Amino acid sequence: MNADQLKKMAAEAALSEVKDGMIVGIGTGSTVNFFIDALQSVRHRIEGAVPSSAASRERLITAEIPVLELNVTGNLPLYVDGADEATQHRDLIKGGGGALTQEKVIAAASQRFICIIDQSKLVDILGAFPLPVEVIPMARSYVARQLVALGGTPAYRMDFVTDNGNVILDTHNLDISRPGELEQQINNIPGVVTNGLFSQRKADQLIIAGPDGLKIID
Repeated sequence: MNADQLKKMAAEAALSEVKDGMIVGIGTGSTVNFFIDALQSVRHRIEGAVPSSAASRERLITAEIPVLELNVTGNLPLYVDGADEATQHRDLIKGGGGALTQEKVIAAASQRFICIIDQSKLVDILGAFPLPVEVIPMARSYVARQLVALGGTPAYRMDFVTDNGNVILDTHNLDISRPGELEQQINNIPGVVTNGLFSQRKADQLIIAGPDGLKIID
C-alpha cells in the first residue's frame, strides 16, 4: 500500500467517532483531507465543523459541510487531526503545514482528540522532524537566539506567513526527551505564539495505518 492509501485508511477509521448532531473540530494536512472527504458522506448527520486553517475551511466548503466558528460553538466533543511525528505515549509534533496555533487551540477546546497517521509517523523519540515554532515577526531573531541557547538550530521558513500573520522557525537538533517540559519552556520565550509540541494536550487516541492494518493506541 502506498502512503495515500494508508492515510485514507486511518482517516476513514476515525469516521466511527463521529456521532449524530456533532460539531467536529478539523485539523490540517494531507491525512485530514482524506478525513474531510470521508466526512462528506455523513455531512447530513452532523451540525458542522470547525476548521483549524484556511485550507481546511476551503475543503469543507467544497465538501458542502457547514463551517462554524469556535467562538460561537464553544467546546467541542471531537477533534480529528494528523501529525508530523507521534510516539507511543501520544506526544506529537505538528505544524509542518503551519497551522499549529489554531490546531492547538481547537485541540485544547475539544473533549476528545483523535490523531490519524500512517505508521511512518510513529517514532520512539520526537525530533527527527524539525519543531515548528510560530513567532511574531518582530521577535524572529530574538526567539531564534533563544532556541539556539536551548540547543536547537532554527531555520526561518521563507516565503511563508501563518493564517495569524506570523512566521515559522523550523527548529532542528532539539533534545525532546521530555516533550512536556520543552513545550512549556519554548512557549515561555517572549515573542513565541506557540510551538508544535503537543504534549501538555496530547492526543487521546492514535489511529495508525500500516500495511498489516490498523493499530489503535489509547
